[in-house]
Amino acid sequence: MKKSHFFAALSLLWLGACQQELPENIRSGLVYCAEGAPESFNPQRVTSGTTIDIVSQQLYDRLLDIEAQTGDLRPGLALSWQRSADGLTYDFTLRQDVAFHHTSYFTPTRPFNAEDVVFTFNRIMEPTHPYHFLGGGIYPYFQSVDWAGLVAQVSASSPYQVRFQLNRPDSSFLSNLATDFAAILSAEYGAAMLALGQPQLLDSRPIGTGPFRFKEYQKDVLVRLYRHNHYWQGQAAMEQLVFDIVPNNARRMAKLLTHECDIVAFPRLAELSLITERPDVKVQESTSMNVGFWAFNTQKPPFDQIQVRRALALAINQTAILQAVYFNQATAAKGVLPPTSWAFDAELPSAEYNPQQARALLAEAGLSQGFSMDIWAMPVQRLYNPNALKMAELIQADLAQIGVTANIISYEWNTFRRKLSEGEHDSVLIGWAADNADPDNFFRPLLSCAAADSGSNRAHWCDPVFDQLLQQALSTGEQQQRRAYYVAAQQYLHAAKPLVALAHSQRFQAINANVEGVSINPYGGIALFGARRITP
Repeated sequence: MKKSHFFAALSLLWLGACQQELPENIRSGLVYCAEGAPESFNPQRVTSGTTIDIVSQQLYDRLLDIEAQTGDLRPGLALSWQRSADGLTYDFTLRQDVAFHHTSYFTPTRPFNAEDVVFTFNRIMEPTHPYHFLGGGIYPYFQSVDWAGLVAQVSASSPYQVRFQLNRPDSSFLSNLATDFAAILSAEYGAAMLALGQPQLLDSRPIGTGPFRFKEYQKDVLVRLYRHNHYWQGQAAMEQLVFDIVPNNARRMAKLLTHECDIVAFPRLAELSLITERPDVKVQESTSMNVGFWAFNTQKPPFDQIQVRRALALAINQTAILQAVYFNQATAAKGVLPPTSWAFDAELPSAEYNPQQARALLAEAGLSQGFSMDIWAMPVQRLYNPNALKMAELIQADLAQIGVTANIISYEWNTFRRKLSEGEHDSVLIGWAADNADPDNFFRPLLSCAAADSGSNRAHWCDPVFDQLLQQALSTGEQQQRRAYYVAAQQYLHAAKPLVALAHSQRFQAINANVEGVSINPYGGIALFGARRITP
C-alpha cells in the first residue's frame, strides 16, 4: 500500500468509527491511547499490564523503586532499609511529609506514615483484615510468590519505622516491594469507607500518593486524572492526564496521526517504518524484559501428557511467527527468561520445527488420529504479543499438518482474563513483562504451584520439583549459587513443556513530536509524571 493511501485509510477508519470523541477540555491535557480498560484501580488486585499502565505509577507510590537503566533498587516511600544477618528481618525508615490525594470524595487529615504500610500489606496476607476478602480475596501477584507464607508480621515500631518479619530468607523480597503491584494504600481512607459501609470504593475510587489523582472513569471510554499539586517529588508538568480507551489497533494509530492522542504504547510493527518518517511522530524503542508464550492447560487432557505438549511444541514454526507477527523485532525465545537476565541459560536448545517427530509423539500418546483443541488469543495488543490472532492462525495451520484441529477463541479483554483465571481454556497465547530485574519475577508468577492456585499460572502446572528449585534459589543471596538453581529450573521447564516460549519482543511506543519527558521503562508500566508538552 502506498504511504499516502495508508494514512488516508487510517483517517477514514477513524472518522467512520463509532468511538466516542473526547471533549475539548480533555484534549488540553495529555492523552494516552490505551488498548483496554482497567480491571481495578488497585494494582494489588491484578496482573494485567493494561491496568498497571493506567493505574500504578500514575496514582500510587511504592516503598522502593527501580532504577530503569540498571535495574537496581532505589528509595521510594522508604528512605532506607536494613536487613538482619539471618535475612529474616527488614527495617524500613519512611519518608515524611508525603501527602495523600485530596479529591471531591475524600480529604485526608494526615500525611503518609507507617500505619498505611501495615494496612496495605496486612490486607494481602491476613484473612481477618476487614478488606482481605473484598473482591474475592484475590491478590494474584502476591499469592503467586506466597507472600502470606513468607511474611510473618508487618508492624510499625514508630510513625516512620516499619518492620517486616519473614518466616524464611527470600532473596527476591526487596524486589517484590518495588513491583507495580506493591502500591501503598491509605489506611485512613480505608477506615472511612468501612465506616460508610462502602469498602468497595477503596478499589474503585482510589486514593494514593502518586503524581496524579483520580477524577473520573467512564466505563470503556476514558480514565481522567488530575495533577496532584502536593506530590512529594514536585508537580507534574501536565495538569490533566487522560487514558482514552481504544481497543482497535488501527483506531489508536489513526488518533495518534490526527493528534487526538499524544502517546500510543504499542504501535503495530507493520507500520513502524511508515510512522518513523513523519516529522510529527517520534518512535521510541527499548530492549525490554518480557516473553510471549503459548501455555497449555495441563489440568485438561490431553495436555496433561508430556508427549502431547512436546508434540505441539515441535509442530509450530517459530521462525515464521517471528517474521509474520513480530516483523523480526524480537529475539527467538529458548525459555521464559530473556537473554538479558543474569540467570539466562545460553545452553538451552533452540526451538525445533519437526512435524514428523510431532506426529510420532502423538502416536506414542495414543492420538495418532489427532484431536481437536482450542487456542485462546488475546483480543488486545501487548508488548510481548503484538498480534495474538495472527499468531493463532499461524499455529492453527501448523497444527493441521499433524492432524490437530485448532479452534481460535477470543473474548472482550476483561472477560478473557476472568475466564482464563478460571481455567476454561485448553491453551492460550499470552505473555509476561518483568516488574523487576530479579529472575524470580519470571518463574514464580508464571509457573509456581502458588501461581496455579491464584490463577496467574496459565498452564495450571504445579510441579514440586520445580518449586523446590525456585525455593533453593530464593534461600541464598549468593548470585552464582542462585544462578545454578535457575539454570536447573530452565532445563526442567524445557523438558516438561507446560508452555512454549516464543519470543522476547522489542518494546516500542509512538509519541507526538511536541511531547517530551516520556521514556520506556524496561521494568514495569509507563510513568507519565515527567511528560510535558513543548512549543514547536
